[in-house]
Amino acid sequence: MTDALFQTNIKSLKLLNRGKVRDIYEVDGEKLLIVTTDRLSAFDVVLPTPIPGKGQVLTAVSNFWFEKLKHIVPNQLTGISPESVVAGEEKDQVAGRALVVKRLKPLPIEAIVRGYLAGSGWKEYQESRSVCSIPLPAGLREADKLPQPLFTPSTKAEVGAHDENISFARAEELLGPALAAQVRDVCVALYVEAAEFAATKGIIIADTKFEFGLDEAGKLYLIDEALTPDSSRFWPADQYQPGTNPPSFDKQYVRDWLESIGWNKKPPAPQLPVEVAAKTGEKYREALNRLTGS
Repeated sequence: MTDALFQTNIKSLKLLNRGKVRDIYEVDGEKLLIVTTDRLSAFDVVLPTPIPGKGQVLTAVSNFWFEKLKHIVPNQLTGISPESVVAGEEKDQVAGRALVVKRLKPLPIEAIVRGYLAGSGWKEYQESRSVCSIPLPAGLREADKLPQPLFTPSTKAEVGAHDENISFARAEELLGPALAAQVRDVCVALYVEAAEFAATKGIIIADTKFEFGLDEAGKLYLIDEALTPDSSRFWPADQYQPGTNPPSFDKQYVRDWLESIGWNKKPPAPQLPVEVAAKTGEKYREALNRLTGS
Protein backbone atom coordinates (compact mmCIF):
# COMPACT_ATOMS: atom_id res chain seq x y z
CA MET A 1 0.00 0.00 0.00
CA THR A 2 3.07 2.30 0.07
CA ASP A 3 2.37 3.69 -3.41
CA ALA A 4 -1.23 4.60 -2.63
CA LEU A 5 -2.34 8.19 -2.05
CA PHE A 6 -4.96 8.20 0.70
CA GLN A 7 -5.00 11.96 1.23
CA THR A 8 -3.36 14.93 -0.45
CA ASN A 9 -1.34 17.54 1.40
CA ILE A 10 -1.08 20.50 -0.97
CA LYS A 11 0.00 23.64 0.89
CA SER A 12 0.29 25.98 -2.11
CA LEU A 13 -3.49 26.06 -2.64
CA LYS A 14 -6.46 26.50 -0.31
CA LEU A 15 -8.23 23.23 0.54
CA LEU A 16 -11.98 23.61 0.00
CA ASN A 17 -13.28 20.10 0.59
CA ARG A 18 -12.39 16.45 1.06
CA GLY A 19 -15.08 14.22 -0.40
CA LYS A 20 -15.33 10.46 -0.27
CA VAL A 21 -12.67 10.14 -2.98
CA ARG A 22 -11.68 13.63 -4.18
CA ASP A 23 -9.80 16.49 -2.56
CA ILE A 24 -10.77 19.90 -3.96
CA TYR A 25 -8.54 22.99 -3.90
CA GLU A 26 -9.06 26.58 -5.00
CA VAL A 27 -6.82 27.70 -7.88
CA ASP A 28 -8.50 31.10 -8.21
CA GLY A 29 -11.97 32.60 -8.44
CA GLU A 30 -12.70 30.78 -11.69
CA LYS A 31 -10.87 27.45 -11.38
CA LEU A 32 -10.54 24.49 -9.02
CA LEU A 33 -8.02 21.66 -8.71
CA ILE A 34 -9.70 18.29 -8.19
CA VAL A 35 -7.39 15.47 -7.08
CA THR A 36 -8.71 11.91 -7.22
CA THR A 37 -7.13 9.98 -4.37
CA ASP A 38 -6.94 6.21 -3.93
CA ARG A 39 -9.64 6.29 -1.23
CA LEU A 40 -12.52 3.87 -1.67
CA SER A 41 -16.01 4.29 -0.27
CA ALA A 42 -18.62 1.58 0.09
CA PHE A 43 -22.14 1.98 1.44
CA ASP A 44 -21.30 5.72 1.77
CA VAL A 45 -18.45 5.07 4.21
CA VAL A 46 -14.80 5.75 3.33
CA LEU A 47 -12.73 2.62 3.89
CA PRO A 48 -9.37 2.84 5.69
CA THR A 49 -7.64 0.80 2.96
CA PRO A 50 -6.68 2.69 -0.23
CA ILE A 51 -6.50 1.01 -3.65
CA PRO A 52 -3.12 1.87 -5.25
CA GLY A 53 -3.49 3.52 -8.66
CA LYS A 54 -7.26 3.85 -8.42
CA GLY A 55 -7.14 7.64 -8.67
CA GLN A 56 -5.16 7.53 -11.91
CA VAL A 57 -7.55 4.96 -13.38
CA LEU A 58 -10.64 7.01 -12.53
CA THR A 59 -9.05 10.17 -13.94
CA ALA A 60 -8.08 8.43 -17.18
CA VAL A 61 -11.54 6.92 -17.61
CA SER A 62 -13.25 10.26 -16.93
CA ASN A 63 -10.98 12.09 -19.38
CA PHE A 64 -11.76 9.49 -22.03
CA TRP A 65 -15.51 10.00 -21.66
CA PHE A 66 -15.30 13.79 -21.31
CA GLU A 67 -13.61 13.90 -24.71
CA LYS A 68 -15.89 11.33 -26.33
CA LEU A 69 -19.16 12.88 -25.15
CA LYS A 70 -18.39 16.61 -25.25
CA HIS A 71 -20.65 17.06 -28.31
CA ILE A 72 -23.66 16.20 -26.10
CA VAL A 73 -22.92 18.59 -23.24
CA PRO A 74 -19.89 20.76 -22.39
CA ASN A 75 -17.77 19.64 -19.45
CA GLN A 76 -15.71 21.13 -16.64
CA LEU A 77 -12.25 20.69 -18.20
CA THR A 78 -10.01 23.72 -18.78
CA GLY A 79 -7.07 21.98 -20.45
CA ILE A 80 -4.69 23.48 -17.88
CA SER A 81 -2.00 21.12 -16.55
CA PRO A 82 -2.50 20.29 -12.84
CA GLU A 83 1.28 20.33 -12.35
CA SER A 84 1.32 24.00 -13.40
CA VAL A 85 -0.87 25.19 -10.50
CA VAL A 86 0.94 23.55 -7.55
CA ALA A 87 4.40 23.92 -6.03
CA GLY A 88 7.23 21.85 -7.46
CA GLU A 89 7.43 19.44 -4.53
CA GLU A 90 3.65 18.80 -4.79
CA LYS A 91 3.59 17.72 -8.43
CA ASP A 92 3.83 14.03 -7.56
CA GLN A 93 0.51 14.33 -5.69
CA VAL A 94 -1.35 15.47 -8.81
CA ALA A 95 0.44 13.59 -11.61
CA GLY A 96 -2.08 11.57 -13.61
CA ARG A 97 -4.80 11.93 -11.01
CA ALA A 98 -5.88 15.59 -11.01
CA LEU A 99 -7.86 18.01 -13.16
CA VAL A 100 -7.98 21.79 -13.30
CA VAL A 101 -11.66 22.53 -13.85
CA LYS A 102 -14.05 25.44 -14.25
CA ARG A 103 -15.55 26.69 -11.01
CA LEU A 104 -19.28 25.98 -11.45
CA LYS A 105 -22.34 25.83 -9.21
CA PRO A 106 -23.17 22.13 -8.63
CA LEU A 107 -26.79 21.06 -8.98
CA PRO A 108 -28.29 19.68 -5.73
CA ILE A 109 -29.07 16.24 -7.19
CA GLU A 110 -27.28 13.10 -8.32
CA ALA A 111 -28.40 12.38 -11.90
CA ILE A 112 -28.72 8.61 -12.23
CA VAL A 113 -29.60 6.62 -15.34
CA ARG A 114 -30.49 2.94 -15.12
CA GLY A 115 -30.43 0.69 -18.16
CA TYR A 116 -30.70 -2.62 -16.32
CA LEU A 117 -32.50 -3.90 -13.24
CA ALA A 118 -29.87 -4.10 -10.52
CA GLY A 119 -28.97 -3.02 -7.00
CA SER A 120 -31.55 -0.97 -5.14
CA GLY A 121 -33.70 -0.89 -8.28
CA TRP A 122 -34.00 -4.68 -8.25
CA LYS A 123 -34.88 -4.66 -4.55
CA GLU A 124 -37.63 -2.11 -5.11
CA TYR A 125 -38.95 -3.95 -8.18
CA GLN A 126 -39.39 -7.14 -6.17
CA GLU A 127 -41.50 -5.25 -3.64
CA SER A 128 -43.55 -2.95 -5.85
CA ARG A 129 -42.83 -3.72 -9.52
CA SER A 130 -41.30 -0.26 -9.88
CA VAL A 131 -37.95 1.52 -9.80
CA CYS A 132 -37.90 4.89 -8.02
CA SER A 133 -41.72 4.76 -8.22
CA ILE A 134 -41.62 4.35 -12.03
CA PRO A 135 -43.93 1.39 -12.90
CA LEU A 136 -42.35 -1.47 -14.85
CA PRO A 137 -43.73 -4.57 -16.59
CA ALA A 138 -44.24 -7.75 -14.59
CA GLY A 139 -41.89 -10.70 -14.94
CA LEU A 140 -38.53 -8.93 -15.12
CA ARG A 141 -35.54 -10.76 -13.65
CA GLU A 142 -32.51 -9.43 -11.83
CA ALA A 143 -30.08 -7.85 -14.34
CA ASP A 144 -32.70 -7.75 -17.12
CA LYS A 145 -32.36 -4.89 -19.57
CA LEU A 146 -35.06 -2.30 -18.93
CA PRO A 147 -37.54 -1.44 -21.71
CA GLN A 148 -35.86 1.97 -21.89
CA PRO A 149 -33.24 3.79 -19.81
CA LEU A 150 -34.72 5.39 -16.70
CA PHE A 151 -33.70 8.75 -15.22
CA THR A 152 -33.85 8.24 -11.46
CA PRO A 153 -32.42 11.22 -9.56
CA SER A 154 -31.39 11.20 -5.93
CA THR A 155 -30.44 13.68 -3.25
CA LYS A 156 -26.78 14.45 -2.52
CA ALA A 157 -25.84 13.24 0.93
CA GLU A 158 -22.99 14.47 3.09
CA VAL A 159 -20.06 12.09 3.69
CA GLY A 160 -21.29 9.25 5.89
CA ALA A 161 -24.97 9.75 4.99
CA HIS A 162 -26.99 7.94 2.34
CA ASP A 163 -28.32 9.41 -0.89
CA GLU A 164 -32.10 9.12 -1.20
CA ASN A 165 -33.98 8.45 -4.43
CA ILE A 166 -36.41 11.20 -5.39
CA SER A 167 -39.19 11.46 -7.96
CA PHE A 168 -38.86 13.50 -11.13
CA ALA A 169 -41.49 15.83 -9.68
CA ARG A 170 -39.21 16.47 -6.70
CA ALA A 171 -36.28 17.10 -9.09
CA GLU A 172 -38.48 19.67 -10.86
CA GLU A 173 -39.09 21.37 -7.50
CA LEU A 174 -35.34 21.49 -6.78
CA LEU A 175 -34.17 22.55 -10.24
CA GLY A 176 -37.19 24.04 -11.94
CA PRO A 177 -39.11 22.17 -14.68
CA ALA A 178 -37.00 23.34 -17.64
CA LEU A 179 -33.62 22.51 -16.06
CA ALA A 180 -34.89 19.19 -14.71
CA ALA A 181 -36.04 18.19 -18.19
CA GLN A 182 -32.71 19.29 -19.70
CA VAL A 183 -30.73 17.27 -17.15
CA ARG A 184 -32.92 14.20 -17.75
CA ASP A 185 -32.57 14.39 -21.53
CA VAL A 186 -28.81 15.01 -21.40
CA CYS A 187 -28.31 12.13 -18.95
CA VAL A 188 -30.17 9.66 -21.11
CA ALA A 189 -28.31 10.81 -24.24
CA LEU A 190 -24.94 10.43 -22.46
CA TYR A 191 -25.87 7.00 -21.17
CA VAL A 192 -27.17 5.68 -24.48
CA GLU A 193 -24.09 6.75 -26.45
CA ALA A 194 -21.68 5.50 -23.77
CA ALA A 195 -23.51 2.18 -23.44
CA GLU A 196 -23.44 1.62 -27.19
CA PHE A 197 -19.69 2.28 -27.31
CA ALA A 198 -18.93 0.15 -24.24
CA ALA A 199 -20.86 -2.74 -25.78
CA THR A 200 -18.32 -2.80 -28.63
CA LYS A 201 -15.63 -3.33 -25.96
CA GLY A 202 -17.41 -6.18 -24.23
CA ILE A 203 -18.76 -4.07 -21.36
CA ILE A 204 -22.38 -3.56 -20.33
CA ILE A 205 -23.02 -0.28 -18.49
CA ALA A 206 -25.91 -1.28 -16.25
CA ASP A 207 -26.33 2.14 -14.66
CA THR A 208 -24.37 5.29 -14.00
CA LYS A 209 -24.43 8.54 -12.05
CA PHE A 210 -23.70 11.99 -13.45
CA GLU A 211 -23.22 15.33 -11.75
CA PHE A 212 -23.82 18.71 -13.34
CA GLY A 213 -23.04 22.34 -12.62
CA LEU A 214 -24.09 25.73 -13.98
CA ASP A 215 -21.98 28.72 -14.93
CA GLU A 216 -23.07 32.27 -14.11
CA ALA A 217 -25.07 32.42 -17.34
CA GLY A 218 -27.02 29.29 -16.39
CA LYS A 219 -25.29 27.03 -18.93
CA LEU A 220 -25.18 23.32 -18.03
CA TYR A 221 -21.86 21.47 -17.69
CA LEU A 222 -20.92 17.88 -16.90
CA ILE A 223 -18.73 17.92 -13.77
CA ASP A 224 -17.07 15.62 -11.21
CA GLU A 225 -16.40 12.27 -12.92
CA ALA A 226 -17.91 10.52 -15.92
CA LEU A 227 -18.80 6.87 -16.39
CA THR A 228 -16.09 5.47 -14.13
CA PRO A 229 -16.14 2.17 -12.23
CA ASP A 230 -16.91 4.28 -9.12
CA SER A 231 -19.93 6.04 -10.58
CA SER A 232 -21.23 3.18 -12.74
CA ARG A 233 -22.00 -0.52 -12.72
CA PHE A 234 -19.88 -2.17 -15.44
CA TRP A 235 -20.55 -5.82 -16.31
CA PRO A 236 -18.45 -8.07 -18.60
CA ALA A 237 -20.76 -8.91 -21.51
CA ASP A 238 -19.35 -12.43 -21.84
CA GLN A 239 -20.44 -13.25 -18.28
CA TYR A 240 -23.83 -11.57 -18.41
CA GLN A 241 -26.77 -13.79 -17.59
CA PRO A 242 -30.18 -12.34 -16.68
CA GLY A 243 -31.58 -13.77 -13.47
CA THR A 244 -28.24 -13.50 -11.66
CA ASN A 245 -26.11 -10.63 -10.36
CA PRO A 246 -23.24 -10.43 -12.88
CA PRO A 247 -19.63 -9.88 -11.76
CA SER A 248 -18.53 -6.30 -12.26
CA PHE A 249 -15.52 -4.06 -12.93
CA ASP A 250 -16.30 -1.82 -9.99
CA LYS A 251 -16.24 -1.87 -6.21
CA GLN A 252 -18.98 -4.50 -6.08
CA TYR A 253 -16.19 -6.97 -5.26
CA VAL A 254 -15.50 -4.97 -2.09
CA ARG A 255 -19.20 -4.59 -1.30
CA ASP A 256 -19.66 -8.34 -1.56
CA TRP A 257 -16.75 -8.96 0.81
CA LEU A 258 -18.09 -6.41 3.31
CA GLU A 259 -21.52 -8.06 3.16
CA SER A 260 -19.94 -11.48 3.71
CA ILE A 261 -18.27 -10.42 6.99
CA GLY A 262 -21.48 -8.93 8.37
CA TRP A 263 -20.23 -5.34 8.71
CA ASN A 264 -23.02 -3.02 9.90
CA LYS A 265 -22.20 -0.41 7.21
CA LYS A 266 -21.41 2.26 9.79
CA PRO A 267 -18.05 3.90 10.54
CA PRO A 268 -15.45 2.79 11.24
CA ALA A 269 -15.14 0.50 8.24
CA PRO A 270 -12.88 -2.57 8.47
CA GLN A 271 -9.46 -2.81 6.84
CA LEU A 272 -9.56 -4.72 3.55
CA PRO A 273 -7.45 -7.87 3.26
CA VAL A 274 -4.50 -7.42 0.90
CA GLU A 275 -5.98 -9.83 -1.63
CA VAL A 276 -9.34 -8.00 -1.71
CA ALA A 277 -7.63 -4.63 -2.26
CA ALA A 278 -5.40 -6.13 -4.98
CA LYS A 279 -8.33 -7.78 -6.76
CA THR A 280 -10.28 -4.51 -6.66
CA GLY A 281 -7.35 -2.67 -8.23
CA GLU A 282 -7.23 -5.28 -10.98
CA LYS A 283 -10.94 -4.78 -11.71
CA TYR A 284 -10.48 -1.02 -12.10
CA ARG A 285 -7.47 -1.41 -14.40
CA GLU A 286 -9.27 -3.99 -16.54
CA ALA A 287 -12.17 -1.58 -17.07
CA LEU A 288 -9.75 1.15 -18.23
CA ASN A 289 -7.89 -1.27 -20.48
CA ARG A 290 -11.04 -2.60 -22.13
CA LEU A 291 -12.56 0.82 -22.72
CA THR A 292 -9.50 2.72 -23.89
CA GLY A 293 -6.88 0.11 -24.76
CA SER A 294 -4.43 1.85 -22.40
